[in-house]
Amino acid sequence: MSNDDFRVEHRYLGLPERFYTRVQPTPLINTRLVCFNHALAEDMGFRTDQPDEWAKVGAGAELLEGMDPVAMKYTGHQFGAYNPDLGDGRGLLLWETVGPDGRRWDWHLKGAGQTPYSRFGDGRAVLRSTIREYLCSEAMAGLGIPTTRALFMTSSTEPVQRETIETAATLMRVTASHIRFGHFEFASYHMGKAAVKTLLDHVIDLHFPEFNELPEEERYQSWFESVAKRTARLIADWQAVGFCHGVMNSDNMSILGETFDYGPYAFLDDFNAGYICNRTDQGGRYAYNRQPQIGHTNCQYLANALLPLMDEDALRRSLRHYETTYNERFVQNMRDKLGLAEAQDGDLKLVMDTFNLLHRHSVDYTAFFRALSHLHSRGPSPVRDLFVDREAADDWLVSYKERLEQEERAGKAREKAMLAANPKFILRNYLAQQVIDAAKTGDYSPMQDLLTVLAKPFDEWPDFEHFAALPPDSGKGLALSCSS
Repeated sequence: MSNDDFRVEHRYLGLPERFYTRVQPTPLINTRLVCFNHALAEDMGFRTDQPDEWAKVGAGAELLEGMDPVAMKYTGHQFGAYNPDLGDGRGLLLWETVGPDGRRWDWHLKGAGQTPYSRFGDGRAVLRSTIREYLCSEAMAGLGIPTTRALFMTSSTEPVQRETIETAATLMRVTASHIRFGHFEFASYHMGKAAVKTLLDHVIDLHFPEFNELPEEERYQSWFESVAKRTARLIADWQAVGFCHGVMNSDNMSILGETFDYGPYAFLDDFNAGYICNRTDQGGRYAYNRQPQIGHTNCQYLANALLPLMDEDALRRSLRHYETTYNERFVQNMRDKLGLAEAQDGDLKLVMDTFNLLHRHSVDYTAFFRALSHLHSRGPSPVRDLFVDREAADDWLVSYKERLEQEERAGKAREKAMLAANPKFILRNYLAQQVIDAAKTGDYSPMQDLLTVLAKPFDEWPDFEHFAALPPDSGKGLALSCSS
């Protein structure tokens, strides 16, 4: 590894020791490095001509100088119930690095073996879930949605028991911070006011330094308001691309407003407002149309954890920014998708009418907006062809064109803007499964091809047109479990 002003730190170790436990990785056997994200590495401030040199680190068999692995302790609300026993059950924070641009990166090895927080788990990650996280974190980055990233992954022949016998794998997940809402819940409910203050000061110093010049009470309130706004914008962005997280527990919510902990996620195929991508979510708590409310609920959990430090009325005032920020971001996202440059009072009704149309007629979400983007140059046929009931499409198109007549922007300019807002390629679950099936045979070329497209999902890729095809009926609306 070569670097340019690449600096190693481990500031998380400055927190009280109850926030972590030092744990050595449990090495995997017969490992190989199967993916390395060279573009991300350069963004982080280093490069390597021999990515295989990271295989031993990924396998948990070698630590570089400065790595001091710890399992983080936190708690959180899982499906609405508080769980005090949470923490890194299969991942270890190895170190923090600071690139030449000053950006900070946590390195977190997922699948590193058992920790004190594994409960009844084996501490391993399987190839299937590791590929899914690698693919989706890079897909979200390509869409411009805040997310953790995947630096590299290793595979192993070591067997792991899940619903069937699978093989183990590891992922090096990187982001500026792995601190979750659940860290604050742990501090507040189990350590007390001093620990909450220490954690909050740590987070502000490292990740929100713009608030440090404010008086303490104002500083803390501004921080919480910022987190609520970031969370609201994130979920509005999810809704716009049809992304379903599947496990929006408070321990899976990043204080940076990033997409965090990829499990049973999905992008919508045929539009279903109540789609549930997690088959263990029997009540539909984390269905697509409930994600905005759950984001607010998680911010309430965070607010409750901050009560030892902050006035309840101040927290309530700050929390109101979640709803206003979400509404503004969501409507603007949908205006962008519909090609509306000038805000009109009736735009929200048009958006909801569009959702109702897609829901009633089970129309593919991504394909609809991409086809609509070409309305100026290709006419209505690509949109109409997505409907069995073409008259319903025609009726909607009449209303839509009436709205477009109120726009001053030329059709060609609108088309260009819409193509930059409506991806052609998304990570459909059936595509991820095809990659997983190939990887099980040792073939990672389909994964590399899909990653190439997902890095620039708004572009045309003539050689990979099949990735934009509508899914077969057997590949639609797949629901997955939390098993990883």
